[in-house]
Amino acid sequence: MDLRSLVLMLSAALLALSCYFYGWKMVRKRNYLLGGEMWIVGISATNAIGFFATGNAISYEVAHFFDAFSRGFGMPVIAVAGLMAITHGYKPSILLDVVAFVATFAGAFVLVGAGFIAGVLPYFYLVMAIWLSIYLAYFTKRLLNIGATLEALGMVVALVTTFAIAAIYDFYKIPGEETNVVFNFYTLALSTWAYLMPALYYGYCALERAQSGVRVPNGTAPSRG
Repeated sequence: MDLRSLVLMLSAALLALSCYFYGWKMVRKRNYLLGGEMWIVGISATNAIGFFATGNAISYEVAHFFDAFSRGFGMPVIAVAGLMAITHGYKPSILLDVVAFVATFAGAFVLVGAGFIAGVLPYFYLVMAIWLSIYLAYFTKRLLNIGATLEALGMVVALVTTFAIAAIYDFYKIPGEETNVVFNFYTLALSTWAYLMPALYYGYCALERAQSGVRVPNGTAPSRG
């Protein structure tokens, strides 16, 4: 195994650990939408490890499917709905959670298997990334409103980097990425998503503390705005 493949494996492992750990913490908060989506990204990353290590075609197909799911529906629909539990008081039933996952999985099968939409698929992913970024900008504003500056800064970094990755995914090729050990698309994308998970979790927790009346670390009373 060459150094580039090893770095790709480590990046995928970092993403998997981040997703499983913070996904579990969200599930413990009974936020099954956000926690479940984090776990789905973790499953994709786990299969990516297998592909980078062995070149196994099945691992690639599984990772590709869950990647398509998360780009098309998982993050912009499921994860946003999960975050709305803290920004809008959205509390769906477990049945609705299950229905949401089943419906979006069906949509992902269409994205992956329907050849007739292949030409417009990159633009669909980009539109969904823009929607996700708009919501994350709102989420960041909510953090600033309660004085959670550190968490807000973390979300700004997450927003900018994840949108940059989404924007170049199908539209820009990093020069020399076939051989570059670190500055290749997959290493950057895996590392970026690994950072997104804790940024979402700690931002969620900051808003949760504000709603329960707990003071934020800088000692200022949180705002409900």
